[in-house]
Amino acid sequence: MHFTVKTASLIGVEANPIDAEVDIKPVPSDSPGGIFLMVGLPDAAVRESRQRIRSAITNTGFYFPLARVTVNLAPADLKKAGSGFDLPVAVGILAANGDLGKGVERIGDTLFYGELGLDGRVRPVRGALAVAVACARVGIRRLVVSEESVEEAAVVRGVDVHAAATLADVVRLVRSIIGGHDPLPVRIDAEALLEGLNEYSVDFSEVKGQASSKRALEVAAAGGHNLLMIGPPGSGKTMLAKRIPTILPPFTFEEALETSVVHSVAGLTNGGGLVRVRPFRAPHHTVSDAGLVGGGAPPRPGEVSLAHNGILFLDELPEFDRNALEVLRQPLEDGNVTIARALMSLTFPARLMLVAALNPCPCGRWGDPTGQCRCTPHQIQRYVARISGPLLDRIDIQIEVPALQYSELASSKAAEPSSAIRERVMLARERQKHRYRNAGEPIRANSLMSARLVRDHCTLDEASQSRLETAVKRMGLSARAYHRILKVARTMADLAGRDRIAGSDVAEAVRYRSLDRNYWMA
Repeated sequence: MHFTVKTASLIGVEANPIDAEVDIKPVPSDSPGGIFLMVGLPDAAVRESRQRIRSAITNTGFYFPLARVTVNLAPADLKKAGSGFDLPVAVGILAANGDLGKGVERIGDTLFYGELGLDGRVRPVRGALAVAVACARVGIRRLVVSEESVEEAAVVRGVDVHAAATLADVVRLVRSIIGGHDPLPVRIDAEALLEGLNEYSVDFSEVKGQASSKRALEVAAAGGHNLLMIGPPGSGKTMLAKRIPTILPPFTFEEALETSVVHSVAGLTNGGGLVRVRPFRAPHHTVSDAGLVGGGAPPRPGEVSLAHNGILFLDELPEFDRNALEVLRQPLEDGNVTIARALMSLTFPARLMLVAALNPCPCGRWGDPTGQCRCTPHQIQRYVARISGPLLDRIDIQIEVPALQYSELASSKAAEPSSAIRERVMLARERQKHRYRNAGEPIRANSLMSARLVRDHCTLDEASQSRLETAVKRMGLSARAYHRILKVARTMADLAGRDRIAGSDVAEAVRYRSLDRNYWMA
C-alpha cells in the first residue's frame, strides 16, 4: 500500500511543507527481515530515524511490516535535515499498513512534526513555531506536535494545534479525525500574551548621573539608531546598554511573532510560546563570524538574527575579531543577513539596534582626569585601528560616557524612570509611523529611511544647510554619514514634536559624529 503524510523541513527561518510518501511492498522469501529504505536527500539524522521509528512502532504495540518499506521525502531535490520526520513517517507506515483503519485519507490536511523516542514518546523539535506559520501560509488545517512544543505553535492564528505525548496518542487522534470527531485543539489567548510582554527587571531610574548619555540613548531608541559609547571602565556603559530595551516601544504581536520564529528555529524558546521582551544579545568577544551572522550546516541564525527587533550589544568592541566585525556591514545596512552556499542562499532577518562600548585606550584611562593613562600613542592607535572606518561610518550616534563624580554616586535624588522615557520614545515613533504610512516601504523607525525619504522628509533651512556643509567638509564625512546625520536630526525633531528640523537638531546630530577617529587624535 501507499500513503502520503504531510510534514515540514526547516530552511533558514522558514519551514517548507514536505510530503512523506510511504510505500509498502512484499519482499522475496529470501529477505525474511524486511527492507527499510529512505530516499529524498536525507541527512544522517534523518537516515538514523529508521531505527527510532521501528522501535517506536513495535514498543507502542503495533506490527512493523516485514516487507519492503520505502519512504520518499518530496521534493527529492531539497536536502532534509533534523529529527522532525520521525513522527510523520511512523504515521505513514501505520496508515499504509492498515493499522489506522479505513478513511485515513481524511488526515490529508494534517501536518505531523516531531521526534520519536524508542518507547514511542513524542519529543520536541526546534522550529515548531516556524512550522505552524508555514501551515497557516499554505492552508494546512491541523498541526500535531509534542506536548512541549504545543504552547509555542498554538500562538499562530488559523491553525488547529494538537499535542501528543506518545505515538499511541497520535493514533487515537487520527482515529478520532477519521471517525468525524475532531478533538479540541489547544487554544492560546494572543491578547493575554500581549499583556504579559515587555516586562523588565531593570530600569533607568537605577542609573545615576550621565544625563547627556541618557539623552543620546533616548534619541537612539526613538529613531532606531546604532550607538557607540566610549568611556573608562566603570563609567556605566554596560549598565546603560542593558536598559535600552526598557525604553523601546512595546512589542507588537507581529514583532513578537517574527522574533519568536527566529528563536524557535535556533531552539531557544524551550516551548515557552512568544519571546516576551525585546532581545538583548551580548555575545562574548571570542565569537566567530559564523556565530555572529549565522552559518553552519545546515545554516542557523547567528547573534544578529537572534537580536532581530531588539539590541545587539558588543562590549569591548576592539577585542572582537576584525573579520567578525566586518560581516556586520550588510545587516546594519540592509536589515537582513544573506548566507550563500553552493546549493542554496538563505536570508535571515536582522533588523536591530547595534549598541557598542569600548574603552578609549587599552588601559582605559586616556582622557580620564581621575586616572593616569599608561598607554603610548602607538598602542592607542593600534587599539582603535581594530575598528574599521566603514563600520564606524554605520554607527549614527557616538558619545563619550565620562566617569561619575562622587557627588553623583552618593546622590539620593531619584532618576527618571524608563516608563517616562518610553512615553516620549513612543510618541516619536507614532509620528514616524504616521509620516511613512504611505511611503510604500516597510519603515518602522527613522534609521530605516531610504535616500528618497531622507530627501522628502529631512529638508533644512539655509542656516542649517550651511552648518551641515561646514561639518561635512571639516570632518571629512562620507555621503552615508551625511544621510545618517539628517536621520538623527529628524528623530530629534520628532522627540520635540516639530514638523521641521531645527538648526539645534542638526548641531546636536553633528556632535554625535564628532567621536569618530578624530576623537583619539585630539
